[in-house]
Amino acid sequence: MPAARESLLDAAYTALVRRPWSAVRMVDVAAAAGVSRQTLYNEFGSKDGLARALVRREADGYLAGVERALAGHSDPRDRLTATAEWTTSAARDNVLVRAMLTGCWSERLPAPAFSAVPSSSAVPAQRRADGPLPTPGDFVALVRDRAVSLLAGPGTARSDSADLARSCELAVRLALSCVAAPPGDGGVADLVLSALQRQEV
Repeated sequence: MPAARESLLDAAYTALVRRPWSAVRMVDVAAAAGVSRQTLYNEFGSKDGLARALVRREADGYLAGVERALAGHSDPRDRLTATAEWTTSAARDNVLVRAMLTGCWSERLPAPAFSAVPSSSAVPAQRRADGPLPTPGDFVALVRDRAVSLLAGPGTARSDSADLARSCELAVRLALSCVAAPPGDGGVADLVLSALQRQEV
């Protein structure tokens, strides 16, 4: 991603943390990023384009964290537990990730359409951002499928693969429940490990 685009997205996110999206002004985002307002419009087309690009970047960042969590351990339970912990921490620390994972978009946040929008942008990253954005259900499926692909070995029987998919989805859904209602002592790790032990993962 070009440096100017990344700087603009950083500036937009910082502005969003400080005030409602409706009060974020394009001129202020450009000034904070140290570029002209014309550069901002050339890159994103409009404030809605900026919002879509910001949501897409945060979604990609969350999914990259899922990849790191799944790759960081050898034991399947540890991989799923790390993924669940990443999910809850990412949602706690990032208002857009929380909204994307739960579907709860407050009036403070941008509200881009999740379906694709017509794009005439010459910027490839913006054309991607103008495509369909992931819904909460999409995130569950993306994380579950990625976990299954990493955890299922070659020659895994179809029935074993289906059981593994259910266990992976259970871990993701438990993490999402912890986003909505944070657990007490022991946290998400204890919940996920306890559930996975019953599933014999």
